[in-house]
Amino acid sequence: MELICISPAELLGVTVALSLVGTAAAYLYHNKPNGCLNPEKFMEFKLEKKTPLSPNTAKFRFVLPTPTSVLGLPVGQHIICRGIDSEGLEVIRQYTPITLDSDVGYFELVVKMYPKGRMSHHFREMREGDYLSVLGPKGNFKHKPGQARALGMLAGDSGITPMFQIIRAILENPKDKTNVRLIYASVTLDDMLLKKELDAFASKFRSRFEVYYVLSKPPVAWNGGTGKTISREVIQSFCQPAQDIQILRCGSAAMAAQLNALGYKSEIRFESMEWSCCDLGHGVVQRILRDCMRT
Repeated sequence: MELICISPAELLGVTVALSLVGTAAAYLYHNKPNGCLNPEKFMEFKLEKKTPLSPNTAKFRFVLPTPTSVLGLPVGQHIICRGIDSEGLEVIRQYTPITLDSDVGYFELVVKMYPKGRMSHHFREMREGDYLSVLGPKGNFKHKPGQARALGMLAGDSGITPMFQIIRAILENPKDKTNVRLIYASVTLDDMLLKKELDAFASKFRSRFEVYYVLSKPPVAWNGGTGKTISREVIQSFCQPAQDIQILRCGSAAMAAQLNALGYKSEIRFESMEWSCCDLGHGVVQRILRDCMRT
């Protein structure tokens, strides 16, 4: 066996190097990036880029305090955004970013701006460099790998964004084996948000993710579902009730009625995201904010 001789100076250098590596590792372990949200106080985030996706939809990118900051939003949770409507009154609405905490330095919202939507007015008027008031995290649902064998999702129109956040988190996490089946309903093909991204997921993760589209005004060549809402038959075909699945809904009350008729029990249903699809006016803002502070 050959002996290797190391001088005292070299030994000191190795010791210092190892000490520095250990210190850096300990620092990173004990100083994980903190989220930028506050559940009791509105924080201001600067709009860096506004990208039109359609005549009434845009993607908004907001910068975080530093390039390595994370928003700090648990998967399945949402944020509350505050703005001013066309009459100068305060309005709040719940939104779910399409980004995750793996996206550092920024977060993004995809927003559909309705002609008479009060918070829609605020986003329509926003310009790059403006600030958005945000409070959170909020919500009754949090996804963790292994909490269910599968998720069945029912989304209507802009209600797709809460689902997209969860879908992306599941599929991009190699340790999460949850299967996902999504039924997404809208008016026209152009009204569908994030369809390109959803189709890409369906193509890449064929064994774990399936999406079925429903349109009330489909094009001539259309092989998806049709109707003003998601039918009972479609739900039953894609999302069979079982104790090891969970059903998430963000859409119209008609979807809830269909779930009731099919016997989906309340313990496997999460429907609190539904009201994130509604503008909330000045008359209820203060009451809701008081409730938020208690949760």
